[in-house]
Amino acid sequence: MENTLHEKVSQDILLKAYNHMMLAKAMADIYEENRNICKYVHSTSRGHEAIQLATAYQLKKEDWVSPYYRDESILLGIGFEPYQLMLQLLAKAEDPFSGGRSYYSHPSSRDENKPKIIHQSSATGMQTIPTTGVAQGIKYIQEFKLQNFENNPVVICSLGDNSVTEGEVSEALQFAALHQLPIIFLVQDNEWGISVTKEEARTCDAYDFVAGFTGLSRMRVDGTDFVESFEAMKKAVDFVRTERKPLVVCAKTVLIGHHTSGVRREFYRDEEDLIKHRAKDPGEILRKQLLETGTDEDLLKQITKKARLEAEEAFERAKNAEDPKPDSVMQHIFAPTPITEEAGTREPANGEKIVMVDAAIHAIQELMWKHPEAILYGQDVGERIGGVFRETVTLGKKFGSKRVFNTAIQEAYIIGSTAGMSAVGLKPIVEVQFADYIYPGINQLITEISKSSYLSQGKFPVSNIIRVPIGAYGGGGPYHSGSVESILANIKGIKIAYPSNAADFKGLLKAAYYDPNPVIMLEHKGLYWSKVPGTEDAKTIEPAEDYVLPFGKGKVVIEADKNETEKGRTLLVVTYGMGVYWAKEAVKNFNGRVEVIDLRTLIPLDEELVFERVKVHGKCIVLTEEQLNNSFAEAFAHRISKNCFKYLDAPVETMGSLDVPAVPINLVLEKEMLPNAEKLSKKIEEMLQY
Repeated sequence: MENTLHEKVSQDILLKAYNHMMLAKAMADIYEENRNICKYVHSTSRGHEAIQLATAYQLKKEDWVSPYYRDESILLGIGFEPYQLMLQLLAKAEDPFSGGRSYYSHPSSRDENKPKIIHQSSATGMQTIPTTGVAQGIKYIQEFKLQNFENNPVVICSLGDNSVTEGEVSEALQFAALHQLPIIFLVQDNEWGISVTKEEARTCDAYDFVAGFTGLSRMRVDGTDFVESFEAMKKAVDFVRTERKPLVVCAKTVLIGHHTSGVRREFYRDEEDLIKHRAKDPGEILRKQLLETGTDEDLLKQITKKARLEAEEAFERAKNAEDPKPDSVMQHIFAPTPITEEAGTREPANGEKIVMVDAAIHAIQELMWKHPEAILYGQDVGERIGGVFRETVTLGKKFGSKRVFNTAIQEAYIIGSTAGMSAVGLKPIVEVQFADYIYPGINQLITEISKSSYLSQGKFPVSNIIRVPIGAYGGGGPYHSGSVESILANIKGIKIAYPSNAADFKGLLKAAYYDPNPVIMLEHKGLYWSKVPGTEDAKTIEPAEDYVLPFGKGKVVIEADKNETEKGRTLLVVTYGMGVYWAKEAVKNFNGRVEVIDLRTLIPLDEELVFERVKVHGKCIVLTEEQLNNSFAEAFAHRISKNCFKYLDAPVETMGSLDVPAVPINLVLEKEMLPNAEKLSKKIEEMLQY
């Protein structure tokens, strides 16, 4: 052992690291000894302690870090106490991260005196996109001088080497390299992916894999050697803090513990492999180094003994802590929104009618002039064409390429990055070019975004707007005409708007901006320009800049004749989007016997209005453009039936597209598949016979 150990790293830091390693070991041992008590699935950092502590010790309060589920040593290193971690281990009410809702080492923190941690999912590799979004947001904040920092913030994204094979990791690496973001991807390679070996899973390790990303620096380090790891991470963090460029650190580690408590090492590893890994135990390596450079052995024994006692005491306290109250289970699904009432001027005097696409452009323009934290990005939304439907035209020129810009074809990044952008205080407005292409982003939407508020106990609701052009008309074909609202409506923790006219669009978009939760704006392409016959009413007088329309407020757009209702001769059509115009056309044939509700938003849903009007009319059709079986419309029809059963004169009916896998491109076939006013009229006529 060379004599320069203490010249590289101070004795205080070495002993601090040894203490944390002994704590991590004691905690892992206690969990194993108390398997009947530690009943929830968990992982520990055994074998990874050196690189994790070396990383943690570099971080400042301005920094951000995304540990993954094996990173308890990072949490210990940045200042969390064993007791706090054990509260999450045992899913206790005072778990500071999730209040008993998430697994061990799934942190989230806004502690002012520690590096910040966004919500952590269990989906390996998925954290790279939201965390890169944090770095993207920090770069934007610094470029526009929206906040002053004592130190340039550095972002750390930790992940295992086997997760680098995920496609979404490549999207994050690509964006970070292209835009030169201040982020370190810390890849910990213990050669295992549950029971999958490195030989089975990948052609090379992360260091070689990232070589092709121009602008992405890289380094290797022995992640079991604390001194080497500390020196490497100091250089890495200093580089990113100074140069503001991305870096990949590939740390070789070992897996001493189980993959998780549920997938135990004896299930899949032989003794030879375990012996090889135990020989590189970071705690033993550091202990030998300290002894060889003169540290008293009794001191190290005292540290080990004290760590065990501290861990035991913390475990006893955590065992006796309160469980969450059952009535807390519904808390933090959404953060409270300030927009709860319709306000402002919907129809200004001498106002001019505008099409829906202009309503969105004007709303975003007004918001971006007023709010420097607003940023708009997606495929082809930049100055050159302003969106394939011209739905962002003029915005790139007015606000510049740093606030309105094109992305690559990266739906996962476009959607998932908003979690990180929101966490640092920005308001991302992003676009998926067609509803049919939202599927690559669904993983991020479900795994990272929708659960963030709930699993972080409200610390990190994701405040974003995701614009999604949707719907069929004019031969758009099978990959540019789909409806996806049922898939989206099944995701808990997001809001969905589906406006049918310009005024609603502008008011809902403004409300979405001020809503601290994730919002999807479904925008029917056939209504953008009112080019589809019968959609002239989608053009409205443009509301004033102050107009907002809260989510969850439907509207009766066609009223039934009260005399007909009193005779029991009326029916209610509940719909949204293009369905509003099919309904408006159809009701012309029934002389006041049909009422139409435009839902305007699908989540939240104005059930109160619908139930009230169903009880008045006794008959109801829920109309959708989607294929009908297993749809949002069918689910809502069930709720109407359940809540209004004794008022119904007939079963609640639904009407939608034919149950084929896609919208055919041929216009004859498209027409046959889709609902329309004529088909609706026949359905209404049948129901009015009851």
